[in-house]
Order: sequence, then structure tokens, then C-alpha cells
Amino acid sequence: MRPQEAVERALAASTADDCIVIASETHSANVRWANNTLTTNGVTRSGDVTVVSIVNGGSVRAASLSRSGVDGSDLVALVEASRAEAETAPVADDAAALVTTAPSPDWDAEPGDTSVRDLGGVAEGLAEAFEQARGRNEARYGYAEHAVTTTYLGSSSGLRLRDLQGDGRLELTGRSADGRRSAWSGLRAATAEGLQVSRLERDVAQRLDWSRRTIEVPAGRYDTVLPPSAVADLMVETYWSMGALDAHEGSTVFSRAGGGTRVGESLTDRPLSLHSDPSMPGLACTPFVTAAVSSRLSSVFDNGLPLGPVDWIKDGRLAALLQTRHSATVTGLAVTPYVDNLTLVGRDASGGTDELVAGVERGLLLTCLWYIREVDPQSLLLTGLTRDGVFLVEKGEVVGAVTNFRFNESPVGMLRRVTAVGQSEDTFAREFGDYFTRTRMPALRVADFNMSSVSQAS
Repeated sequence: MRPQEAVERALAASTADDCIVIASETHSANVRWANNTLTTNGVTRSGDVTVVSIVNGGSVRAASLSRSGVDGSDLVALVEASRAEAETAPVADDAAALVTTAPSPDWDAEPGDTSVRDLGGVAEGLAEAFEQARGRNEARYGYAEHAVTTTYLGSSSGLRLRDLQGDGRLELTGRSADGRRSAWSGLRAATAEGLQVSRLERDVAQRLDWSRRTIEVPAGRYDTVLPPSAVADLMVETYWSMGALDAHEGSTVFSRAGGGTRVGESLTDRPLSLHSDPSMPGLACTPFVTAAVSSRLSSVFDNGLPLGPVDWIKDGRLAALLQTRHSATVTGLAVTPYVDNLTLVGRDASGGTDELVAGVERGLLLTCLWYIREVDPQSLLLTGLTRDGVFLVEKGEVVGAVTNFRFNESPVGMLRRVTAVGQSEDTFAREFGDYFTRTRMPALRVADFNMSSVSQAS
């Protein structure tokens, strides 16, 4: 069954007062490699249908159910189950009139697709990387994937919206033959052609070379250069913590002392801006709300609401928080729903990671972060580990590798200690890239970054 047909059949079968249906189809191709050898490749196709039933028996109630691989009678059963669950659901605090907007002109178009052949450029790049790695007595490991997701959104209010998004990722890890040295690099691209192994191989080889010399340094606070990938992980976690309701109720770092939110307050003296825009070149994402469930950050009643550019932080000041139409009535702020991309830029940005390293008298250069966990939401204190290379910098030069560390830092507090900002570039978050891929970040130099203890993780 075509996704559009699933939407129309579900809407026709619904006996609820209102109904919203989201049908998506994802076609993906992938390839894996290990020890300088391509190991597996594959193609997958998956489809999901979400039915939101809304009933109004004096108070509005809503329920959302999702299923994979739904067809025929299964679809009718899903619609009926959603209606039945809505009858006993709690009253919907976020109830609002359903969105109406002009239909997508390509509503009837088929879902997009991809193939392993589209990853031919990756295979060619790997052949060269494998040869170079063997000559260095090293091995390469990794994964590449390109997926195309097509989403169809329909409702009883007349919504008929279609969106197609391509999303690719490439991760390359290098290891020395004795297993004592490792290095990682990753990237994201909208097309398979953008997954260029050579861009990553250069970084991996250099980091493995730096790791030939090891130096012991203690835990402590260091002048630290964070490359774009590490910055992406910290900014994504910051973004996910920007719920307006939570801030308004006093439970997050974006809560104002005495009540309300910190919107309008300065977070840093640096002219840094955190921004989302569904039409951002190279990072384009779905330009309307697709909410499968209502939560503190989303509302099923907002499905189909057009999305536009948003400054979350503007020139160092908190400018907006994640808002539904409902939460905006509570906080009195503008309606600014979640957008699936994120970029951090600085008006005083210059150079890149190498240029920031050149300005360090003595400090550290990170590769990436992982196992990031929140410790305290009211300060957004995070803990986590460094991974695949931490390097000592002396007089602007990398002089060797040091141990990994556990860090304890608040990315919001960290913004006040940023001393230099590089030019923003497309990057891939090591920890959160599985969930949030569209990021464009600069390298940052941060004073007194807190490496709280030495870690044996590699």
C-alpha cells in the first residue's frame, strides 16, 4: 500500500471527531568494513503509520498509536484502537484547532529511494584508504549509510503534506596493529556523493601519528580546543534541554530566578548564535511539524504547522525556547517548535581547529565525546568521556597523546569561557549522531574545561 493511500484509508475509516495520520517510508543502503576489508552491505525498506484520534465529549481527549508494516485490515484495526484509547485518555491540555494549510503539490509522488550503488564512491575511497593503512601497519573500521525518508501527513482538517529528506553518515576509525592507538572521524551529508572517505582519512591518519608519543598529564582544568564534533554533542544536548514549559516552571538552566524563563538574558559575552532553519542550505529538514505524540516539547495538535528560522541564542543572548502553541499560551513567548537542524556561529569566528590550536600555549585538543549524561538540569551539568584521542598542545603544536578523561561541564556555563571561535562547518556528533544528524558547528577554545578524572576508556 502506498503511504498516501494509507493516509486516505485511515482518515476514511476513522470515527473520531478529528483524526491525524502520519505515514512515512524509509529506504536505506549501508556498507560496513573492518580490518581493511569490506564486510557487509545491505538495503532496507521500512514503513510506519501513526494515527492520532481526537474525541470531544465535552472535553478534548487524544490518543496516538503507531505501527510498522501496516496494511489492509491491520490499518483499520489501528484506527479503531486509536479511537478506543482516545475515549479513556486524560483531557488534552494542549488541545487546539487543527492546522489547515495548502496541500503539497507533490502529494501523489512516490516515496524516494536509494541503493548500494549510490555508495560506490565510498567503496572507491575506502580502497585507497585501506592501501594507505596497510602501508602504515594500521587497520580501518567503519560504517556508511544513506537513507531517504518520505513523510506524508494528512488530517480531517484537510492537511495533505509531503516531505522527502536524504540523510547520509560516514564514520571511520583507525587502529594501530598493536591496538594501542585509535582515532575516529565522522561526517554527515544529505547525499551519498557527499560521503567522502578522503576527508576523514586525512584526520584519522594525523591523529594516529600524534598518538605515537604518549605523555602523562593529571586530571584538572585545561585550556581546551573542542573540534566541531564535540561542540555538536554539547549543543545538541543544550537544544534538547530548551523546553519552554520546564524552564517556565523553574526546573532547568533556562529558568529565571524568581519565576519565568531567562529569554532575553545574556549567556555569554561572545557574539555566538545558535540557530535552526528548515531551509538551511545543506542541512534542510522537514519544514512543518510532524508530532507522533504530545509531550513537554511537542503537540499532536500542531501537526502541519509551518516551521521557519529560529534564533535560540542570538549574539550571546537567549532568544527563544522550544514551544508548542499550548506552551506559548503559558509562557507568553512566541510559538517556536522543534526544528531538526542546528548551527552555532560566531560573528568573530576565524579559521578552524588548527588555527585555534596554534593559539594555545599549553592545553588539550579533543577528538570527540561519548557516554554523555545529565547530572543537574538546573545548571545543565553534564558528565561524559573523551574518546579516540586527547592530545597535549604546547606552544601551538600538538606534541603527543594523553590519557582519556571523564569531564564534568555545563555547556551553558562553558559559553562564558569561550576564548576563540572557528568558522562553522558541517559535522557529525559522535554521541548523538544516531538521533540528530544535521549540525553545523565551529571549533571552540574554552578556558578551564574541567577534566574531572583520568579514564582508561579508549
